Amino acid sequence: MNVISNRRNGSWTAGLGALTLLLVLTACTPPAPQPSASSQPPSPSPTATASPSPSATGDADETAPPQPGDKVISSTITHDWSVPKSGTPFHTDHENPVPIAPPPAAPLPTLYAIGAGQHPSDAPPYDQLSFRFNGGFPSYDVEVVPELVADGSGQPIEMPGTGTILEVTFHGAQAHTADGKANTVTSAPAPSIGYEALTSYAPAGDFEGVLTYGIGVGRPMSTVPETKVRVYEVEKIEQGQHLYVVAIQLDATAWK
Repeated sequence: MNVISNRRNGSWTAGLGALTLLLVLTACTPPAPQPSASSQPPSPSPTATASPSPSATGDADETAPPQPGDKVISSTITHDWSVPKSGTPFHTDHENPVPIAPPPAAPLPTLYAIGAGQHPSDAPPYDQLSFRFNGGFPSYDVEVVPELVADGSGQPIEMPGTGTILEVTFHGAQAHTADGKANTVTSAPAPSIGYEALTSYAPAGDFEGVLTYGIGVGRPMSTVPETKVRVYEVEKIEQGQHLYVVAIQLDATAWK
């Protein structure tokens, strides 16, 4: 069992217009949200797609229908379609003041929600898992790992039905309140997502400003053609919240 403890730094940044973002988001078909006290009831997708299952919200980055005042502030591709290798992760840096807000607010960007969706009509078609933060964009690494390991205990975390595991590590972020007594994630899909490219996800740690998740890919990255990955950032106003979205997108071409 290997525990990934060192990261290499590097960053790619490229701008993308808000029009492209809107075309991307309207084609998305997310899964039904995981039942919870805070989840919103599903609503029909405003746009029909080729998805094998009905849409719950019509937008992979949203957990409820749009409201007046919702808008995209900016969108950026930080890593375009390519394959992150083991030991050479996609790396993106963001600088945030610490604390980002006075108490009782959390001192770091906090994970507010997780979304998942399919984009079968895009070129290339892709599946997406998005992490939506309050307070700012955290820094992060995206890397292929042989297994997902729990931070702290070092115990392996099972991710059945996956050919490859992507580990996403957010630095300067948390998923708990400032007092550590509650989780800040208000909505998320079930861990077994069940798409072909994006099979599942699992939390692996939330400790001392390091927040880790594993993403299951439906086949080995080493197969030909390789499963490419893109990372998209979106700053937006949604449901009265100022959100910072990091979307991990998996090329689903091989399954079409």
